[in-house]
Amino acid sequence: MASIKIVLRKNMMKKDGSIPLAIRISENYKTNYKWIGQYVFEKDWDKVTGKAKRTHPNHKKLNNFLMKKLIEVNDLYFDSKDERITPKQAKQKLKGPGGSKSFFTVAAERVKSKYDRGTFSVAKSELSILYNIEEFLILKSTLPKSDSIEAIKQRRKDRISRAMKSEYSFIDGITHFKTNKTLKFRDIDQAFLERYKTFCSAYLNQKTRTISNQLIFIRTLFNIAIKEGTVASKFYPFAGEKEKIKIGSGNKIGLTTNEIERIESLHFQPQSSIWHTHNVWLIAFYFAGIRISDIVKLRWSDFKDNRLYYVMNKNEKALSLKIPDKANIILSFYRNNQKENDGYVFPFLKGANNKNAEDIFIKTRNATKLFNKYLKRIAIECDIDKNLSNHIARHSFGNIAGDKIHPLMLQKLYRHSDLKTTLNYQANFINRDADDALDSVINF
Repeated sequence: MASIKIVLRKNMMKKDGSIPLAIRISENYKTNYKWIGQYVFEKDWDKVTGKAKRTHPNHKKLNNFLMKKLIEVNDLYFDSKDERITPKQAKQKLKGPGGSKSFFTVAAERVKSKYDRGTFSVAKSELSILYNIEEFLILKSTLPKSDSIEAIKQRRKDRISRAMKSEYSFIDGITHFKTNKTLKFRDIDQAFLERYKTFCSAYLNQKTRTISNQLIFIRTLFNIAIKEGTVASKFYPFAGEKEKIKIGSGNKIGLTTNEIERIESLHFQPQSSIWHTHNVWLIAFYFAGIRISDIVKLRWSDFKDNRLYYVMNKNEKALSLKIPDKANIILSFYRNNQKENDGYVFPFLKGANNKNAEDIFIKTRNATKLFNKYLKRIAIECDIDKNLSNHIARHSFGNIAGDKIHPLMLQKLYRHSDLKTTLNYQANFINRDADDALDSVINF
């Protein structure tokens, strides 16, 4: 049960001896104070009743005002129509729809929480969105578009350069936005979002899905802020007929059997970066499109009885797979280096601090960047005009599987939680019905 009382905040006494009054909201050892804007002298205050004494020159008027404030808090805190709220949330709601926090402050707190939980990839992408929004806010329409784009690119290069020199850390970025008060939630209306989408397309050269992901992030922050009472729900720009986030399915293109065979036939200098890239990509394909970031983290202890016991990092789904003969051939190249690679199958995490999740993330990210660089060279050597990337190994498995494998088995191989996800994913690669329908009309 919450305790709500009006108290003196003696630690905030003014020079003339007057003390501010505050509403104290306490529950489960958590306490928050909401300033009322009134000051009294200690001699004029009854701390037992929480009222001004008769010695106060306007005690009746002040006590009536304080009573209204108490009723307001009680109505807010115990209104049966609302969900149970914490003292902090009650304090935020009392501050009114504008709130005291900026959009960037709430966003920085969310990014920090993701960082603290070890979901570094999410934290990194969300921090990037904040930099994009900041670039939008400082954009000078009077400058030529080409100059603005170049300036945006240069600022990004500078951040990366400073980070590589250890002059600027991820936490520095969070701190930068936590103190940024330039954007309020109520400023983000439908017109703001329309302009921002145009900016992302015209100045950042982003595709529709990338822009939609940023809108989803903004929407998430609004939901957090509304729940905490930082902003009133009437300012929510995604309600009703306002901004609609459209997520297109896109085209997932995988390699054909012939293209896979061309990649398999390549030979590179052993232990070279492109040789490792070639091996890692094929292992990902052979194990039903395991994500490259998870392949990098594979340890020899994950293999038992000629099987791979694998836990997908993205959703922590476990799976056991037989080691295909083709995969065994590649793995044999690395078995003698188990100790040298600190127990990892591939050498990209050797020397990493296993107790430091951020160190593992950074080294994994660096490895995936390296792979994407050399996969472009592999595509050229194989005369493949598709975008040969890390993730296309997964698409390629789906493309070749087509409708040959039962959806329930594909769901297991893909580690999808929902069969609908598998069916929607595989629909990208099953074209037989559409092709037959087309032929039936054209080839009459």
